[in-house]
Amino acid sequence: MSKNLENALIYHIYPLGLCNAPKYNKFSQNIEHRINYIYQWIDHIQSLGTTIVYIGPLFESKTHGYDTSDYYHVDKRLGDRQSLKHLVDEFHKRGIKVIFDAVFNHVGRDFWAFRDVLKNGQNSWYCDWFQGLDFNKKSPVGDNFSYKTWKKHYSLVKLNLSNKYVKEHLFKAVEMWVNELGCDGLRLDAADCLTTKFLKDLRKFCKKLDPDFVLVGEIVHGDYRKKVNDKMLDSVTNYQSYHELYKSFNNKNFWEIANSLKQKFSDNGIYKNISVYNFLDNHDVSRISEVLKNQSHLHSLYTLLFTISGTPSIYYGSEFGIKGKKTRYEDHALRPHLSLENLYKKDTDLVNTIKKLSFIRKNSHALSKGGYRELYVSDKLFAFARITDREYIIVIINSSENDEYIEFLTPLINNAEVIDLLNNNDRFKIENGKISVYPVWKNWARILKVI
Repeated sequence: MSKNLENALIYHIYPLGLCNAPKYNKFSQNIEHRINYIYQWIDHIQSLGTTIVYIGPLFESKTHGYDTSDYYHVDKRLGDRQSLKHLVDEFHKRGIKVIFDAVFNHVGRDFWAFRDVLKNGQNSWYCDWFQGLDFNKKSPVGDNFSYKTWKKHYSLVKLNLSNKYVKEHLFKAVEMWVNELGCDGLRLDAADCLTTKFLKDLRKFCKKLDPDFVLVGEIVHGDYRKKVNDKMLDSVTNYQSYHELYKSFNNKNFWEIANSLKQKFSDNGIYKNISVYNFLDNHDVSRISEVLKNQSHLHSLYTLLFTISGTPSIYYGSEFGIKGKKTRYEDHALRPHLSLENLYKKDTDLVNTIKKLSFIRKNSHALSKGGYRELYVSDKLFAFARITDREYIIVIINSSENDEYIEFLTPLINNAEVIDLLNNNDRFKIENGKISVYPVWKNWARILKVI
């Protein structure tokens, strides 16, 4: 795992949305340095304790950014390489690393090599750059040939990553992103579609550029161990826990998330030695405030996010509890332009909670690196420990509408005192291997450190 992921907090920005870029890129238009809007957010991002900003997509495309037309030029709706470099430099001055979106599985129909195929057909030198070209069939969008796509979206043309010229083109782009723009890592879009050989070659190439370079893969299904290892990815988007996290509150049932965390991260857990990228929402799913039935649960849900195994991520604006619903045909509501000034005028209670959680996690050896042990589970109460040889932390989550009493065994600790890092340093005692805590306030949590 890259050192940049150790004890990290990731802040995720979708720049075309945040910076209020037009929906469509006309390509012939003048460059607009809308990306400079992000400067207004840097103080806020830093105040959360952010160590990594994940920003993207950034490079030239027709629409949403995942239909790349040119890997070597920043989208004209956002700026150019110089304005992006200056922004990255500013984050670096604040001690914040920057990772870019890398869309290597597919390109848009306006990608220069595909346009050559559209123009010259079978005579194009670039036919082998794309998968499944068949000049005996027509595509659903009227081309005189068919081709492989990402999930039957004919605006997204699947690249042939086994072609050495394609790989060379992509790797040279990465080299420019690192050496010229200061990129510290990549979030690989549709990483589950990338071949094992491509991922291994990409890792070797990137780690030569920077041994601490971060490679995070977007993977929705499957066994993460197949692609997160010392030969491929450093981390992976933890979609397996995403639904379980908020459903444990919506369904008033902590058993599902408890069983999942035990299976994944306990002493015998399948992902015990794997770094996962944890999130409550992102640019592809509805905002957490949209799907969470009781908004009072937001604070304790974020507490859970910051204390389970893995690296927590915040999607821009969700720290203010904004809503946004994903529909079948439109993602605009998930990727809005936001005024930080207006957000601060509304409600900052959740922001303050996240700042406190970030500080606690950053200063806790156990929360950032510790093992996982389940301590107590009921419908509305959940307790677990994060443990290293240096620290023992107990986390208690309450989703009830009432203050609750909880009592449970504390393996490895017989007699000691604990201090609540989250609530005014409240103290409780562990006696004969058991702890009793009251109150665990309604819709809230405790983070207890053994002293």
